[in-house]
Amino acid sequence: MWSAANDVVRTFLAPVCVGCEAVLDRPLSGAVCDACWRAVVRITPPLCVICGDALPATQDVCARCTASPPHFTLARSAGLYDGCFRNVIHAFKYNGRRPLAGPIARLMMDVGADVLDDVDAVVPVPLHPWRAFRRGFNQADDLAVCFGLPVWRALRRSRNGPPQASLPASDRGTNVGGAFSCRSMFGWSSPWWARRLEGRSIVLVDDVMTTGATLDACSAALVAAGVRNVRALTAARAVTVRPVPRLGPHRRATALR
Repeated sequence: MWSAANDVVRTFLAPVCVGCEAVLDRPLSGAVCDACWRAVVRITPPLCVICGDALPATQDVCARCTASPPHFTLARSAGLYDGCFRNVIHAFKYNGRRPLAGPIARLMMDVGADVLDDVDAVVPVPLHPWRAFRRGFNQADDLAVCFGLPVWRALRRSRNGPPQASLPASDRGTNVGGAFSCRSMFGWSSPWWARRLEGRSIVLVDDVMTTGATLDACSAALVAAGVRNVRALTAARAVTVRPVPRLGPHRRATALR
């Protein structure tokens, strides 16, 4: 019955995958084909033990974290922000494909089990209220609620600068510096959050990590509020050095020809 229903939808509507634009074999199972989910490139060692950026050779800490250590202690991402996965993230974030939050979050939990281990709560990176109103939702919040952990919306963004994606890496830290705080939406101090956050272990959740400037600014606000340990988990990561994909036996033999 389920197979017949998929055939009808595929024949008459021909919905396409948001990742690769191929017609979906099982459109009722989701907006992304199985091939695109399998094509997500995992970021594997060698990588920075702090921010999770891919490294060109075996070393412990990347140049960025060495020069300016972030306020978070550990950050990891489900996959490389590229190709089909980039298209999936864009469909989720900009085209309102909110049901994608579930499968994306499952990828994040698979990769980030150590990040989520023994934490008190997850905190979604907030949007400025005006941007959240225009978009209609906060993609980080949709991901956070899928983890099955307490979700604390402790952070507020008080300054609405240009989107990070529109800025060069050198300007991103300045754009978000001081933009986040553990205050009420009207700017009042929140003693309740201060008491609740004191000594806690928190995981920040967001969709994409590039330079880490947004996560660092959020982490700084949480540490200032008394949080003991801040980690971060994102769906995708724009890496400095693209990791070499691991090939299966058939693909390895083909590559050597």
